[in-house]
Amino acid sequence: MKFTLSWLKDHLETDATLDEICTRLTEIGLEVEDVDDKAAFKPFVIAKILTAEKHPQADRLKVLSVDTGKGAPIQVVCGAPNARAGLIGAFAAPGTYVPGIDVTLAVGNIRGVESHGMMCSEKELQISDSHDGIIDLPEDAPVGESYAAYAHLDDPMIEINLTPNRPDCTSIYGIARDLAASGLGTLKTRPAPSFTVEGETPVRLTLDLDDPKLCPGFALRLVRGVKNGPSPKWVQQRLLAIGLRPINALVDITNYMTFDQGRPMHVFDAAKVKGNLTVRRAKDGETVLALDQREYKLGPNNVVIADADGIESIGGIMGGEHSGCDENTTDVLIESALWDPMNIAKSGRGLGIITDARYRFERGVDPEYMVPGLERTTELVLEFCGGTAAKAEVVGYKGYDAKIVDFPFSEVKRLTGLEVSTQESTEILTRLGFKVTGSGERVSVAVPSWRPDVDGKADLVEEVMRIHGVDNIKPAPLESHAAVNGRILTTLQIRTRIAKRALASRGMLEAVNWSFISEDQAKLFGGGLPALKLANPIAADMSDMRPSLLPGLLTAAQRNGDKGYGDVAIFEVSGTYENDRPEGQRRVAGGVRRGTASMSGSGRMWSNAAKGGGKPVDVFDAKADALAVIEACGLPMGNIQIEQGGPEWFHPGRSGTIKMGPKVVLGYFGEFHPSTLEALDVSGALCGFEVYVDAMPEPKKKATRTKPALELSAFQAVKRDFAFVVDKSVEAGAIIKAATGADRKLVTSVNVFDIFEGPSLGEGKKSVAIEVQIQPVERTLTDEDFEALTEKIVASVTKFTGGVLRA
Repeated sequence: MKFTLSWLKDHLETDATLDEICTRLTEIGLEVEDVDDKAAFKPFVIAKILTAEKHPQADRLKVLSVDTGKGAPIQVVCGAPNARAGLIGAFAAPGTYVPGIDVTLAVGNIRGVESHGMMCSEKELQISDSHDGIIDLPEDAPVGESYAAYAHLDDPMIEINLTPNRPDCTSIYGIARDLAASGLGTLKTRPAPSFTVEGETPVRLTLDLDDPKLCPGFALRLVRGVKNGPSPKWVQQRLLAIGLRPINALVDITNYMTFDQGRPMHVFDAAKVKGNLTVRRAKDGETVLALDQREYKLGPNNVVIADADGIESIGGIMGGEHSGCDENTTDVLIESALWDPMNIAKSGRGLGIITDARYRFERGVDPEYMVPGLERTTELVLEFCGGTAAKAEVVGYKGYDAKIVDFPFSEVKRLTGLEVSTQESTEILTRLGFKVTGSGERVSVAVPSWRPDVDGKADLVEEVMRIHGVDNIKPAPLESHAAVNGRILTTLQIRTRIAKRALASRGMLEAVNWSFISEDQAKLFGGGLPALKLANPIAADMSDMRPSLLPGLLTAAQRNGDKGYGDVAIFEVSGTYENDRPEGQRRVAGGVRRGTASMSGSGRMWSNAAKGGGKPVDVFDAKADALAVIEACGLPMGNIQIEQGGPEWFHPGRSGTIKMGPKVVLGYFGEFHPSTLEALDVSGALCGFEVYVDAMPEPKKKATRTKPALELSAFQAVKRDFAFVVDKSVEAGAIIKAATGADRKLVTSVNVFDIFEGPSLGEGKKSVAIEVQIQPVERTLTDEDFEALTEKIVASVTKFTGGVLRA
């Protein structure tokens, strides 16, 4: 929201400086984002051309002698057709920055004649688009004085960052009202508009809506005999200062009202309106050419204003080109209406239209100013364009029923810690326009019509707090408790953080991707359900909620590869979506490694082969990452099972499924299927994993959070090797599980160290060699004990896998 200091002072009587105003705005919650003190215009001075001689080397140039009011005349070369002796204009000396042409002047040599400055046009000073000649001032303009002060170009511009809950401050009047309530000046009151009304408005208006909330009120007035020329200079200057281009008086008035009073208005050329006007829902497929020269296809969710020929305006958002006002307009219909904020927001977002009117209507405008806004706009039209006003037609508006909030003053202390007296709280609310009734510690507060954001007592506390002063809240330490505080974070939150730390410690970098992917990518990874399609995607390739983290990670890895960073290891711990119900949102830890980005190090084989690096990543890198997450989250690794194969986007022979028990799936890992990579336009050595953090069972509650004492065996551990011949289809994990289960008290670990296949073993056979670590606990084991344990291990493996001890 932008405004100039003089514009603010139209509504606020104050002696406060610019710095004091900006400081107070931020203090009351209207954060100042930028201040332009217009220092760039200070070097320009009013100067008089003493002589204008023809340039000796150019027919269209003149050599001017210019009096700047300081010292001897200055020689300037000028090409403006209106440059002449006696003209008074704006002069810029060498070293001056000219904003309209984005140039800093220097002493120039033009066709052999030196030029020591420049006589400026309006375009060069960003006053208007006119550049047909240099600025021509009246004869009484003070030569040597500041042109910026003379032309009111030194008016500082303030920009504030409005939060969505402050529709009352989308107007300069509303900002002045807040400043006055804070004690920084007095709010000026403007006399009610007064003008003569002749006759009725002949155009009738009908509200043809199934839901009255879509248009709670509509006011319309005809003004005959207007002359639609340029608006006054002061209006143009104010509009230009806030970034709006002046068009003509009628359009400029509506823009002025939008910012001055927060009341979006619209004007129709009455001669172009056929018959009466109807406010209705658009028909499916109807189109309208809007004022931005774009054609919009509408539907029943859009509310429009239509005449006998069709749509003339998209209600509350943008008018139609057909009935727009131009220099030929003589009769004008002025519209002041109310629209449903939710419908305006949805319509504007669906059509992709952003306007100042939509910005205000979707936040909520003051319903009580609908008719006064029409009166003030009519007054400006009559003042700028002349004409005769007809009687206004008002349809649908039933008045404002103020919300009543039960407000205990003690809430101020409870919610903010501020000690504010009941008298001061009452005065603050009253100055802000609230009506306080009752006495004692509990009162009733009526909310003014311009504050739709105020719903409850907490909102009133906020009003008291920001006017009393947030800076008055003294910092205080948190209360200490004798007992140790209980756990604050949930198990899922804790495991999310642990998973991120675990993956980062393995050399992976965290990525943050969009939760939206294209429909093709969603279907590729098991998604694409209609329930997960976005109603209004921000881009065509972001139409579906993601069913997996892997599409985003794979495409991110490829983008890095395309830019020369082929060895990438990235992860993300975030949400995926299986359906549109709350339980369908999963918390997943996913990661992708590309190229040679393994734990052993990336790069060429010969650069770090001694450390085992330089090899392309494979399924075992992804497996190690997935198991690292599960182990870091505290799950007992002895209960983890690995099954071959995974979802269809993984390579069927180079992937696995991680389970805890027969039913609980914890995740998947592996190399990717070539067709998956081709569909994503991704290439290179790639592996990845996904671990469902929310699928991990809750840890068992313990009597104490203290860790048990470390118990180490006093006896030497012993390792024994076994080699079993099994069918090729038997997984190594099954052998490990069988060997571990032979004696869980003595067998502490089992690891595979060799796999052999050959004709000597027989058709369809392989040899799997395992190392079993045996840890005595109570005594040193004898040879008989080892023999007995060996027989139990062999018997267990044979029973569960069909394997035989290799000779």
